[in-house]
Amino acid sequence: MDHTADHTARARAWLDTAVAEARAGLREGGIPIGAALYGPDGTLLGRGRNRRVQDDDPSLHAETAAFRAAGRQRSYTGTTMVTTLSPCWYCSGLVRQFGISRVVIGEAVTFSGGHEWLAEHGVEIVVLDDPECVTLMRDFIAGNPALWNEDIGESAGTGEGSGIGESEGIGE
Repeated sequence: MDHTADHTARARAWLDTAVAEARAGLREGGIPIGAALYGPDGTLLGRGRNRRVQDDDPSLHAETAAFRAAGRQRSYTGTTMVTTLSPCWYCSGLVRQFGISRVVIGEAVTFSGGHEWLAEHGVEIVVLDDPECVTLMRDFIAGNPALWNEDIGESAGTGEGSGIGESEGIGE
């Protein structure tokens, strides 16, 4: 297996952790987005899921939950944030602020997020185009459009929001 294939295989294995978190969030009645933060040596530092609904806390996105679960690190250089969905501006800011080196994204079809901005600022981006992640979000968005619009900062039915990215058929 070549170096690139090794990295892709590792990224896909790590995505399984984030998908498990997303599924757990959905079972709890929340938004099915999961994330995990891995150290430079591949050690799982923290994992989490979007808990905005469950905890009535708009700041509890999957990436922030994984980041918090990891605890304080001396440095984030060489770490990898793995997320089922392209990170929003809030979570992209966290990645940039703390110098997380790489972001592995399950899918960027249903929401484009801030990953292109991160790439422009030196963060390595790997988009896996995972069909399970796409289906999970498409099904959730179709069944919960108002909650989804709230999560991405869109005012229901107005198309007005934070400008954080386009999502399929929402706010149009």
